[in-house]
Amino acid sequence: MTGRITRSLSGFYTVDTGSEILTCHARGIFRKRGIAPLAGDIVTVTKNADGTGSITEVAERRNMLIRPPVANIDTLLLLLSEATPKTEPFVIDKMVAAAVYRGIEVILFVNKTDLAPGSGLLEIYKTTGHPLLSGSALTGEGISGLRPLIARKCIALAGNTGVGKSALMGALDTSRTYQTGEVSERLGRGRHTTRHVELTRLRDDVLAADTPGFSALDGLETIPPSELAGCFLEFRPCLGHCRFAGCLHREGQTGCAVREAPIHPSRYGSYLRLLEESL
Repeated sequence: MTGRITRSLSGFYTVDTGSEILTCHARGIFRKRGIAPLAGDIVTVTKNADGTGSITEVAERRNMLIRPPVANIDTLLLLLSEATPKTEPFVIDKMVAAAVYRGIEVILFVNKTDLAPGSGLLEIYKTTGHPLLSGSALTGEGISGLRPLIARKCIALAGNTGVGKSALMGALDTSRTYQTGEVSERLGRGRHTTRHVELTRLRDDVLAADTPGFSALDGLETIPPSELAGCFLEFRPCLGHCRFAGCLHREGQTGCAVREAPIHPSRYGSYLRLLEESL
């Protein structure tokens, strides 16, 4: 039978087959092949006499994130905030580009608007081509608009530690209580409340992976320079219209359609930083 891994911890895998939840081991052949099953993987399992299961096959992945290790994500839900902790746009832009490169949909949610309106972040991201919402996980503002965008999807929540990921999961599924962390006023960041990747089933048939803070989302492979501009959706209408073939849209390049377009300076600045990292 087939199922999805919802939890991977210390060599044990929790597999949801739709009819039951099995605790499974992976066969040794996966180690020989260099394959490590991940949360989100679709797997074939056999049930053992003792009620446990064995993973016999891992289906081909549509996508995967390296850190956190999770596979087959439909949507990356990025939480931003202008309250404490304040979001750094470059970190958001790096994650957005990485998700687009992998074919993962991105939704941006400016959280904690009860503490800070987030107008600066909303201005930066309103023309990126990604769904953009704002509200508060604590007051419930904006949650009704988010629900239909993530219904029946496997999503990963990401954002600064303390930005409200666990609180948002609680707002999306009020039948559960999710641990939330206090934000350190001295450091301007929160304490981690999520220790590993685990897929949790919420209402509206949503599978959600609550991931640790941005520090755990580093180490992604570099996007090739020639493909980076296409990972910024608002750049795409300009691509192919520059005066010179192979234009990398750097400062000072003449006849560059991207530089002449009304793209927010913050986003263009992030593109240039990522470009330098990829060269």
